[in-house]
Amino acid sequence: MDTDLAAAYDRCRELHRRHGRTYYLATGLLPAWKRRHVHALYGFTRYADEIVDRIEDTSPDERAARLDDWSARFLAGLGGAPVDDPLLPAVLHTIAVFDLDRADFAAFLRSMAMDLTVTSYRTYDDLLDYMEGSAAVVGTMMLPILGSSDPAAAREPARQLGLAFQLTNFIRDVAEDLGRDRTYLPDEDLAAFGVTREDLLAAVAGRRSTPRIRDLIAYEVTRAQAHYAAAAPGIPLLAPGSQACMRTAYALYGGILDEVAAQGYDVFARRARVSGRRRLAVAGRALLAPAGTPVTLPGPRPKEGLPVHAFGRAGAPS
Repeated sequence: MDTDLAAAYDRCRELHRRHGRTYYLATGLLPAWKRRHVHALYGFTRYADEIVDRIEDTSPDERAARLDDWSARFLAGLGGAPVDDPLLPAVLHTIAVFDLDRADFAAFLRSMAMDLTVTSYRTYDDLLDYMEGSAAVVGTMMLPILGSSDPAAAREPARQLGLAFQLTNFIRDVAEDLGRDRTYLPDEDLAAFGVTREDLLAAVAGRRSTPRIRDLIAYEVTRAQAHYAAAAPGIPLLAPGSQACMRTAYALYGGILDEVAAQGYDVFARRARVSGRRRLAVAGRALLAPAGTPVTLPGPRPKEGLPVHAFGRAGAPS
């Protein structure tokens, strides 16, 4: 690699190390030649996310202009134009090496643009439309890098895993998202549990949940669990050298749901985290598991009396 390309991969790796600790740990279990490409995709998604989330020192118009400019430089690079950017050379190189679907990247950038103007989602289908670009396509971007014995069969589980990971983040980060004037819990779900946005804001201010909010969070956990269940068949289909990585990521992100349940579904008192000791234990078990071993579904048992989701539109939980 030339110096600029190597520096771009290093920049992506550093973004991953600093901001994606759980996934970064899992990526360390991949063959060395694959890691840089996973770092490149993480760097791409993280940098775009940082543009739209940096609300402290930039106005919405400024963030929109920055996203438009960065997207234009990325698209120009896809067309073969020289790119002056600290990380895009690595992203463009990874896309070329694996012939990744350009439409996935366009869908991702569309969802990032939605974060500049959309502050809530009326229904779960509306939220799924957003997550199609922000999460599901990340699964399909990753699949060619991870490799699979049956890419066609592994495609939908890869999409579902992206959805599971992002919904887990939405559940854990309700307070953080409210700080950006966003809610990713559907309005219809809030209404079903008698919860308003003002109730959520009061919980943030008091650092304490209410019984209705806790039931709402427990309900959303069942949604995430359904996505994990749909993703599970795909991991044994991955290339043997990629399975330990994704077993670890699967278990650790699912472990966040365990932590949410352990604190009584109160996501306001403290941020749910998986301990360092558990992270290392999970990684060790993943390394020892023979290739093709089914994964264990993560997360707590559903709270008694709450509905359990069935599968609806396009195979997604509803």
